[in-house]
Amino acid sequence: MSRASVASAEGRSGVTVRKPKALSAGSRLAAFAPASPGEHAPANRGCAELKRLGFAVEGTTKQASIGYFAADAADRRAEFLQKLRDPQIDGLIALRGGYGSNYLLDERLAQELSLAKCIIGFSDLTTLQMFLWQQCGWTSIYGPMLGAGLEAGAGAAKGYDQGSFLAAIRNVDGGWGISLEGEVLAHGAVEGTVVGGCMTLLQTSIGTPWELDTRDSILLLEDRGMKPWQVDRALIHLQQANKFGGVRGIVLGDFPDGLAPVAGSPTVRDVCARILKPLGVPIIFGAPVGHTLRPMLTIPLGVRAQLRCEGTGSLNVLEAAVTA
Repeated sequence: MSRASVASAEGRSGVTVRKPKALSAGSRLAAFAPASPGEHAPANRGCAELKRLGFAVEGTTKQASIGYFAADAADRRAEFLQKLRDPQIDGLIALRGGYGSNYLLDERLAQELSLAKCIIGFSDLTTLQMFLWQQCGWTSIYGPMLGAGLEAGAGAAKGYDQGSFLAAIRNVDGGWGISLEGEVLAHGAVEGTVVGGCMTLLQTSIGTPWELDTRDSILLLEDRGMKPWQVDRALIHLQQANKFGGVRGIVLGDFPDGLAPVAGSPTVRDVCARILKPLGVPIIFGAPVGHTLRPMLTIPLGVRAQLRCEGTGSLNVLEAAVTA
């Protein structure tokens, strides 16, 4: 692999951390569709929003969708690799999530990757982001996509938070913060490496070669449409798989569309508090990350940060996810 964008830091188990170049006004972003197909109107609004921020945008490769996939697996993988290798493209942003990023992954993929580029997305992109971190040491950006977040606009409901988005992809130094706008379940302040994403995708990495290493981490867990008992099941599975062993702190999303099926029964918040508080680590619940009805915060993955669980919580980013 090319070492043009290798950072000097060493990651977990001695893996060299690889950071992509920062994105600035004029940088060219390419849309890609590793999972499900998207609709034209939201994608066009997302492209317009990126252009408003000063970026040039290249659309997705025109392919025939197949059911719930944007294209067949070989074509989706080829699009991803082609845009990573194109010297005219500075970063990649997902069209949307859905399902299907897992089809791109195998042990050969890491050998085909060269220059690290900024990969932006959430939801099903968690699978790809975990792979890039575990297999290649690449940092990535857990944030809005063309058809999910950017299309609604900055500061809008179901939109995105412009400040954290631009900081994550532009700042080449640490020392900046994100207000998590959540609720403290367990107080404290800790430092760790930020990893995680969509809880269902993290759970389904267990047993694969790119199973997420959560030791010494600030673990991000979020999802949507999960009833309290489904969140309970996922958390217990993660606990039994020892994914909470060595975790330093936890940031939880607000889990929209997850109302308790019976009035008065435990909520998602109740389930998270019961299972996670005994870990004895600082925990924030209800941050607007990933799937949220509020303006979505952007979280850099694979970087050192300090989680402060007081007030509404904050994440102080100690090192950048991108480099000059």
